[in-house]
Amino acid sequence: MKNDVAINTLLGYPADARLLIVNVDDFGMCHSMNMAALKMLQAGIATSTTLMAPCPWALHAAWLAKENTGFHLGVHLTAVSEQPLLRWGPLVSRDKVPTLVDQDGFFFTESGIPELLAHVEISELEMEFRTQIETVLRRGLHPTHLDSHCDIHVRREDIFGMVKGLALEYGLALRVSQARFIDALLGEGYAVNSHDDLDSTRVDLAVKHDTYVKLLRELPAGLSEWAVHPGIANDELRSVTPSWAARAFDLDFFTSPEARRIVQEEGIVLLDYAPLQKLWRAKSAAAV
Repeated sequence: MKNDVAINTLLGYPADARLLIVNVDDFGMCHSMNMAALKMLQAGIATSTTLMAPCPWALHAAWLAKENTGFHLGVHLTAVSEQPLLRWGPLVSRDKVPTLVDQDGFFFTESGIPELLAHVEISELEMEFRTQIETVLRRGLHPTHLDSHCDIHVRREDIFGMVKGLALEYGLALRVSQARFIDALLGEGYAVNSHDDLDSTRVDLAVKHDTYVKLLRELPAGLSEWAVHPGIANDELRSVTPSWAARAFDLDFFTSPEARRIVQEEGIVLLDYAPLQKLWRAKSAAAV
């Protein structure tokens, strides 16, 4: 309850207000996911998305963001390449970030995350993450926040500290998960979600509908964030990822009249990251 009151007070809402950010992760991975993100933001309950700058369809994603007004976008800091047949690697020259790549020159797979975390040089990861942020800015976009693919930024204390520093340096908000980080940042007066984020990839497809409905109906007071992963069910998506059916379900549910109706009936306030970014910028300015 303490966290709920803290974040609601910072954002100017009553203590019992139920606030929700629905963020579309993986923008830029492939065309299907790009178009699903656009549909979610235009016709669904999604409020923002995050761009994977190293991915094959990142240029298309950036174009979509610039061509469509009201597009709230963050940077999905990327150091993992988990799809079996669609791989990507660093934007920085590989010889400058050798601890970030596997024997094939790509980012590590999901099963290789423990190896990455055991051996990565923090300076190399910071160089790559900074380059990804700069690339998004160079394309004329105005990101509101940072998060990371596969939650890399909350898997090691020093990585989290480095990414928090980047958020402050660039005037961006930061997605946070795990109680230890949430409590610490709220205790320092930072505007972050007061509950651990929901990652839709961890919800079993067989029970996704009932789970989403239950979680919306029972959404607690404070700020929650749901990281969802939609895709349009076509041949491209089927060839890119084994999770294509789960992604197609996310698209269908979060653009459904049912989802909108539940949000309205429950009095849930949908937010994007812009108000959080404003507070992070104020913290950054105060620290100078």
